[in-house]
Amino acid sequence: MRKPVILITGANGEIGHGLITHLGRQDHVDIITLDLKPLDDRLRATCLAALVGDILDTNLLQRLVSEYEIHAIYHLAALLSTRAEYTPDTAHRVNVEGTLNLLRLAHEQSRWHGNPVKFLFPSSIAVYGLPDVKTKIAAGRIRETDFNFPTTMYGCNKLYCEHLGRYFAKHYRQLAAERIPSGVDFRAIRFPGLISAVTMPAGGTSDYAPEMVHAAAQSQPYACFVAPEARLTFMAMPDAIKALTLLADAPVERLTQRVYNIGAFSLSAAEVRDRVVKAFPKARITFEIDPPRAAIVDTWPADVDDSPARRDWSWRPDYDADRAFNEYLFPTISRYYRNES
Repeated sequence: MRKPVILITGANGEIGHGLITHLGRQDHVDIITLDLKPLDDRLRATCLAALVGDILDTNLLQRLVSEYEIHAIYHLAALLSTRAEYTPDTAHRVNVEGTLNLLRLAHEQSRWHGNPVKFLFPSSIAVYGLPDVKTKIAAGRIRETDFNFPTTMYGCNKLYCEHLGRYFAKHYRQLAAERIPSGVDFRAIRFPGLISAVTMPAGGTSDYAPEMVHAAAQSQPYACFVAPEARLTFMAMPDAIKALTLLADAPVERLTQRVYNIGAFSLSAAEVRDRVVKAFPKARITFEIDPPRAAIVDTWPADVDDSPARRDWSWRPDYDADRAFNEYLFPTISRYYRNES
């Protein structure tokens, strides 16, 4: 008999580490992971199986269908914003075609075992495209339906995949003579800039914030590529994991939309720098603006309106800026580099 499992793609990434650790504490959950690289040894014992492979490999995905009964998919695999700009064609294949492959897999699995398959999708504030800094400042907290004009391939990919997920969940094969629901219960979160104390930044355009902390903890200089006044909304990684699992557990009848903003705290690059220098007085952080990358950050919201998430599934962040830096980031990252030395 096929074993009921949760599938996590992109398991070696920042969110994957936290999610596996969280779900692994639950006795009734069996996890299988899929990543291009072997799963971190610290996590492997938590999982029923840790597969090395590509979400574009349809033969591998068919093997999953035949061997496991998948009831939920956390589709974390993606080519992130900065890397995607250098290889947009590859980004489209990974971020769009890969997601479509997983949506098909969810549909097939639902047909096999007769239950909906929850499909948790981490989207991004990269789906937004504010036209200029003046508009960004005036706009305040951005709603999900505002300024959906991304300027990056990553943002375009994420926005399109949100629509793909909504299509599978609500409109799949709507002209078929005998229309049958797809069985895909798609749920997406538009994450702000995520800051992890456990994994290294991995190519996101908002990664200047965690990069400052990691550089300071290693007594290395860091040149920030955005202007001091550049402002984004951020979130500590434990809150990102909390949000994914809260949304996954929410009764479907309570959800009024398929895509949700969530936020925690909004900081300028200078405010991040000031916090880092206070914690690491010898930190050497300068601002050497990279105009193309800085311009991308200027199109993303300084803050988001997450009232639908708060209303529908009781979203509340545990970490404000003070707690995120002082209780989570600084002590955890400092301890890591002390142990490495």
